[in-house]
Amino acid sequence: MNIGRPERETQDRVIALFHKELNYRYLGDWTDRENSNIVEGLLTDWLTKSGYSTAQINRALDILRREANNHNRTLYGNNQAVYKLLRYGVPVKIEAGKVTETVHLINWNERLENDFAIAEEVTLKGNHERRPDIVLYVNGIAVGVLELKNSRVSIGDGIRQNLSNQQPEFNQWFFSTIQFIFAGNDSEGLQYGTIGTEEKYFLKWKEDEEDNTRFKLDKYLLKLCEKNRLIELIHDFILFDGGVKKLPRTHQYFGIKAAQEHIHGRKGGIIWHTQGSGKSIVMVLLAKWILENNPNARVAIITDRDELDKQIERVFTEAGETIKRTSSGRDLMRQLGQATPRLLCSLIHKFGRKGVDDFEGFIKELENQPSKAFGEVFVFVDECHRTQSGKLRRTMKAMMPNAVFIGFTGTPLLKQDKETTLEVFGNYIHTYKFSEGVEDGVVLDLVYEARDIDQKLGSKDKIDAWFDAKTKGLNDWQKDELKKQWGTMQNVLSSRSRMDRVVSDIVFDFSVKPRLSIERGNAILVASSIFEACKYFTLFQKTPFRDKCAVVTSYNPLARDVTLEETGANTETDKQFIYNTYTELLKNVEAKPNMSKTETYEEWAKNLFTKEPNNMKLLVVVDKLLTGFDAPPCTYLYIDKSMQDHGLFQAICRVNRLDGEDKDFGYIVDYKDLFKKVENAIAVYTSELDHSSGGADPDILLQDRLKKGRERLENAMEAIALLCEPVEPPRGELEYIHYFCGNTEIPSDLKEREPQRVSFYKATVSLIRAYANIADELEPAGYTAVDIARIKQKLDDYLNLREIIRKASGETLDLKPYEADMRHLIDTYIEADEPRKISPFDTLSLLELIVKTGIANTITSQLGSLKGNKTAIAETIENNVRSKIIKEHLNDPAFYARMSTLLDEVIAARKARAIEYEQYLKSIGEVAIQVEAGRSDETPKQLNTPGKRAVYNNLKKPSDNQIADAAGLYLVDDDPALKLALEIDTAIKRSRPDDWRGTQAREQVIKAALFEILKDTDEVERIFKIIYQQNEY
Repeated sequence: MNIGRPERETQDRVIALFHKELNYRYLGDWTDRENSNIVEGLLTDWLTKSGYSTAQINRALDILRREANNHNRTLYGNNQAVYKLLRYGVPVKIEAGKVTETVHLINWNERLENDFAIAEEVTLKGNHERRPDIVLYVNGIAVGVLELKNSRVSIGDGIRQNLSNQQPEFNQWFFSTIQFIFAGNDSEGLQYGTIGTEEKYFLKWKEDEEDNTRFKLDKYLLKLCEKNRLIELIHDFILFDGGVKKLPRTHQYFGIKAAQEHIHGRKGGIIWHTQGSGKSIVMVLLAKWILENNPNARVAIITDRDELDKQIERVFTEAGETIKRTSSGRDLMRQLGQATPRLLCSLIHKFGRKGVDDFEGFIKELENQPSKAFGEVFVFVDECHRTQSGKLRRTMKAMMPNAVFIGFTGTPLLKQDKETTLEVFGNYIHTYKFSEGVEDGVVLDLVYEARDIDQKLGSKDKIDAWFDAKTKGLNDWQKDELKKQWGTMQNVLSSRSRMDRVVSDIVFDFSVKPRLSIERGNAILVASSIFEACKYFTLFQKTPFRDKCAVVTSYNPLARDVTLEETGANTETDKQFIYNTYTELLKNVEAKPNMSKTETYEEWAKNLFTKEPNNMKLLVVVDKLLTGFDAPPCTYLYIDKSMQDHGLFQAICRVNRLDGEDKDFGYIVDYKDLFKKVENAIAVYTSELDHSSGGADPDILLQDRLKKGRERLENAMEAIALLCEPVEPPRGELEYIHYFCGNTEIPSDLKEREPQRVSFYKATVSLIRAYANIADELEPAGYTAVDIARIKQKLDDYLNLREIIRKASGETLDLKPYEADMRHLIDTYIEADEPRKISPFDTLSLLELIVKTGIANTITSQLGSLKGNKTAIAETIENNVRSKIIKEHLNDPAFYARMSTLLDEVIAARKARAIEYEQYLKSIGEVAIQVEAGRSDETPKQLNTPGKRAVYNNLKKPSDNQIADAAGLYLVDDDPALKLALEIDTAIKRSRPDDWRGTQAREQVIKAALFEILKDTDEVERIFKIIYQQNEY
């Protein structure tokens, strides 16, 4: 059995593939060589062969080196500068008075005339030596890096290795010429990205899926690195988009290729790429290609929403393309009548002439006039399913009768639209449908849930019944605590207003739902009118959402809106309410240049919603933001508006953008009963869809929540059971440790079994997420009481096993989103009916009570229902302390690690019955007080803030003559660590810029201040992470 072959075998096979099948030259093993991203000997030879003089070559090399190694720019800036030289050539002037000539570093026209080569084990001698497995060179310039792993090691390891290599402290300099970064193994295949691509955005190619004759790694290296395609990808498919370098996904590449064929024949058509799959990128790349390959071409991009018009202008501008934004149809025609600009955008509703009553006559007048447009016009129409309809499309065709029209849409075309759509645009050019996007992981699947508010919160009895159903299994004390938390919402919950009840429902979701409750996701609420949107906004101001909610409707309060509204009855009409709401909302807003107060406010709200979901939890909208608005954190869409067809589909696609591994679905919550049954929702998109395009079925499957939830839970339990199946009988702790860890004293054993452990950890998290989604609705999902008890026991067993394996292997997961999910679930669901494990909802108050009243009074007042059960009382207190340690450990890792050790020792002593119960209570009480306070009794008095204490606790021991107490804190009078901590505190507070977190240049200021004191780069990075967590800095 030839299983688990070493990485070396894979590397040898891949080298042979490049050399023998792709005909790349093999340059050798470059382990012991001084390496560069520009191999000047190879480049000089190729340029000489291409006919350039020695003087031209030397000058071109000098410019290339200077652009590649500009220390005043970021890696992105240097890479972009090098790409321009590769793409357009190096302008060279040998002598004063002579004309500037261009030295082309790559032969774009005769692609196979370039020199393609690979080298392996290319040692990079930067600050830290690294050695990429394989580097691809074109004419001596490094354009690709390939990191290989054996089939048992995740591709993720290769991606992260490439990412760390790009850091300044490693070998950032080498990547200034790199266009492609590959990572692969024999089990998972190949993934690709470019410089700066985050791990979650690495892509997989997909082509000739039926071909299963060899490893996917080999198959897709042959596809992507084939000489013609590699050069084509570099030339036509690389995009620098506002600070992010991007490569195409498969569907974008083939969509553009198909469009190129149509354009060669001057034929129009429709590109249907599902919402969220990157239509804007296709537009940019296709427009660039048209303008470059046809000197007479003009491209006009037309949409029907101001929001989309601005977005398109921004995307093109950020991509380095100059675009003219026209003010009307007449302005567009005037611009097209001139030779420049060649790239324009316009709003379609600006085509009509104001004051023209005879629209049909106006159309005929335009049709009888010859086109005044200069050059060959190509018209891109975004969201063409809307803009193609009605008389406006006739205006567009009349003004530009000879233009080639290409329509872009992200929604299925309904049969009723088909005739008029084909009349304007022609047939489909390329399709990439919702089902394909979900399958490829480009967008997320959607989970649909209809909520009937009246049935849930219609009366006091229903509120009680609903509460009892949600808190089944909690004891009386736990229910009382939960009700106390709801005290601030009582005015909302007790209201008979339907809108009040929607608000309460959404606020409650944010306390219990995945991603919402851990503050990594946010939501959009769609209201029926501006009045209702303002009403909702006002109601949310009375909840914890105050200052974390915004209303986005584009309404501008004008006095004329309410001039005729005053009735003298001391009441507000609807218009007065809207006007007064916005007037109050905007009173402190300073309008930005060329923007109204409303536009300034809404731009602020949208930016916060996208970039800081914890600080903008909810947007209330009517129509705005339901198209052309990408906010990856947006996980839930609440619909309280009658919607249908395209409008509904575009709305729900606001939540299907990718955003890390903990976002599994986009969730749709429907308050308007848009579909009486989920089947009706599916019917809307199957009976009327245009299936004529062929390929994948465009049906949009909105999954039934409970059915999908049960399926996920069953699949997750089956997956984890299969992982554990090979464990030897009797499958006790020892057997599990042997299987997942081997001999824990032998490092190689642990390393060999790492894939099994990682798979088990991930399977546990998947199981927990699946359980969390329907934890409080297991009975409606079809489970019996026996089933539920079995599931909870299994979950408990796997969680315990996970902890055993982690402890035995001495490792912790660094996947922060997973850990956040774990804490969310443990606190909210899993152990809620088991007070022996944790105090379910408010662990902090128990510790505060211990601090204020002592442990004996706390047990009497808060844990009375456990009276007599010493073990249950002990475990409840322990888990409260543990929860606090887990929650706070990032703020001060060293201190909370010591507290965790102390807690473990106290627990171990209790379980071994090494101490009496009274002594145990005293010990656990002391630990609880220290954990709650965030410091021990021996902490020096100068450390009077959490930040100072955290820095002090995490400094390395400065000298050997210090004495540490049981908790590891320094006690000597002359304490170098104390002096150092205070010096660091002063330096940080003196040098810190405003809003420094998340801005690399400002973070460097902090790091520089630390380096002045610590003189150690590694120690600077370690202490910086502590500083980052402290609010006082």
